[in-house]
Amino acid sequence: MTEETPGFEEKPDVPSGATPDDAEPQAASPSAEEAAAPAGDANQIAGLVAQLDQVRTALNERTADLQRLQAEFQNYRRRVERDRIAVREVAIANLLTELLPVLDDIGRAREHGELVGGFKSVAESTETVAAKMGLQQFGKEGEPFDPTIHEALMHSYAPDVTETTCVAILQPGYRIGERVIRPARVAVAEPQPGAQPGKAESADEGPAAEDKENGGPDEG
Repeated sequence: MTEETPGFEEKPDVPSGATPDDAEPQAASPSAEEAAAPAGDANQIAGLVAQLDQVRTALNERTADLQRLQAEFQNYRRRVERDRIAVREVAIANLLTELLPVLDDIGRAREHGELVGGFKSVAESTETVAAKMGLQQFGKEGEPFDPTIHEALMHSYAPDVTETTCVAILQPGYRIGERVIRPARVAVAEPQPGAQPGKAESADEGPAAEDKENGGPDEG
């Protein structure tokens, strides 16, 4: 029979190499990394927001650059088209300018009744082609003289005109659209120097008015 030693309590066996803390586990306290986790997440979110703002700024800049390039390209296309039209008009004007003497000969032949036979057919075809290319003839007798489209080769005075007037078309003018390639060469007439409308009538009425003022002419 085993005797128990009074005053001593039996302790549970502790495995060798184990500490008392291992024998009796305690509640673990939060680590420093776990405590710093919320602050780290906030910094990461702020960094992502900053990067997003940079991307948005870069996108806006590239969009503005693209819009500017598109506008410049459209202006370039319009400028090229305008230059192409201008070059075409100049080329047509140069060609038709060389053709004007032929058209003048056709006009003179028509005035003298010599536009007959095969020459008439060729002449009319030439005039038709010139008209299709935009050539327009101008200049008529009786129209006011305009130095921007008329060239005065002869000058005279006439009592029946009230302004400088084209009284004869010596050579018709030609234009393409608004561009004059040759002015109309004309003879012009101006009003008589010192002549005023109604002056002759006043002179005729002068003696009658004087007789009336003096009591009128004697009646037989």
